[in-house]
Amino acid sequence: MATRQNSTNGKPKSPRIQVVLPELICEQLTILASNESRTVSNMAKVLIQEGIKKYFEKESKSPVSENNLNTDKFRDELEKQSVRRLKRAPQRIRYYKKSD
Repeated sequence: MATRQNSTNGKPKSPRIQVVLPELICEQLTILASNESRTVSNMAKVLIQEGIKKYFEKESKSPVSENNLNTDKFRDELEKQSVRRLKRAPQRIRYYKKSD
């Protein structure tokens, strides 16, 4: 069963699993991750997602609700975006009391 941890701010992290891979598969996964500029665990996640999707398409069954699929697509699109730096430091907002 996947374990769920809490981050330092108290919010739950995504579930974690452990997988034992043969050396050859681990090397192939590392090469794929490097080719796509991903971490090994992110590459494993992507391949697992694709495999599950193909499995359920083949079985003509829906693995998850449409809402979860939309969320996953949105998250994937955000992850694909390049990181943009701010041009300057954020400015502090000041609030003034109205004088009567």
